[in-house]
Amino acid sequence: MPHENDELHHSGWNTCASCHGDEKSTRDKLILPSLGSSRIYIIDMSDPAQPKHHAVVEPEDLKAVGYSRPHTSHCMKSGDVIVSMMGDENDGAKGGFVVLDGQTWKIKGSWNSEDDVTPFGYDFWYQYKFNVMISSEFGSPCRWWKCFNPADVPTDYGTSLHVWDFNQRKYQYSVPLGEEGLIPLEIRFLHNPEKPVGFVGCALSSTIFKFELSEESGKWEAEKVIAVGPKAVEGWALPNMPGLITDILISMDDRFLFFSNWLHGDIRQYDITDPAAPKLVGQVFLGGSITKEGSVKVTDDKELSEQPAAAKVQGRVLHGGPQMIQLSLDGKRLYVTDSLLTPWDRQFYPNLISNGTAMVQVDVDTVKGGLTINDKFLVDFGKEPDGPVVAHEVRYPGGDCSSDIYLPNELLPNA
Repeated sequence: MPHENDELHHSGWNTCASCHGDEKSTRDKLILPSLGSSRIYIIDMSDPAQPKHHAVVEPEDLKAVGYSRPHTSHCMKSGDVIVSMMGDENDGAKGGFVVLDGQTWKIKGSWNSEDDVTPFGYDFWYQYKFNVMISSEFGSPCRWWKCFNPADVPTDYGTSLHVWDFNQRKYQYSVPLGEEGLIPLEIRFLHNPEKPVGFVGCALSSTIFKFELSEESGKWEAEKVIAVGPKAVEGWALPNMPGLITDILISMDDRFLFFSNWLHGDIRQYDITDPAAPKLVGQVFLGGSITKEGSVKVTDDKELSEQPAAAKVQGRVLHGGPQMIQLSLDGKRLYVTDSLLTPWDRQFYPNLISNGTAMVQVDVDTVKGGLTINDKFLVDFGKEPDGPVVAHEVRYPGGDCSSDIYLPNELLPNA
């Protein structure tokens, strides 16, 4: 990028499965929102080996429509792109969305009205069949961009999901998750566009909530279906360490849910054949803050009989905890990076900043469940020419488990 301190975070494509049948649509532009600078880069990926700058939305452009701190991008079947926002023009907390023209890459305006903003913003997912978009919450940019302070949680971090009328672009209501749903981040519907079911990972509470359209009430409701218990520790910032679920995804066949515990250091695989009763079928440790070689001592652990060993791949120590995850389309290879956010990396894993991150591969048993580190695969970002650098999200040129939104049968061409 031509600027420093952009903090590239999440990314998305200009075209996904929701544009199916549109002969004019080509998946050749990568959308790169920047948390640090509030820029949005549009990268021409016509030749994946030689990406080129195509366009840029400057911070001033976002401020002109009352926003800053862009996060998630999803394309619509119209060809335009929605980008979620986490801040207002003065860097205060504000949840909303802007629309980018999929041809000119100019801001068309705010997706929602100024009367329909939410206290906080972060991720979102929509489903055409149910005319719904559901968004999640992180917190106040002026807080999370500095560091994490537990004292800020009651006032400056989110605890709710927000339900929107997708066609009318109107806020409808919120779904409070309470104390068991602190900081709901990544949100994923099942890939099957005919099913009104999804999941959200709540980072600080280390819980997974299932949300579903209730046949009785006609409203979207949420219930906790997975909880990762905290570990009592010594030699850490707090007496109890949460798992800190920072990313989740669902396999393309909607059978497995995966998530990362950035602080505890493990990746988990659950069978969600019954979405209301997920079953743990795989777990592997990839670093984290409770390794036996580290300075933290676990004094009470309801799950493990001993602290896990530090993870190494090809002799290279993994200095952080597993964070962003991406699954191959056949469900057999899970790619993992370990940077969350530079201020938080510096706070919790300072060696990650000085040594750079790594991308590793975890092999997935798609029959019975199970996760295994693949020692033959390693991308060491500490060895970059201008490094060390820290890596975040992974995207596939042909679409992947967390970028594509599918159309219901009635909206497919020639339906």
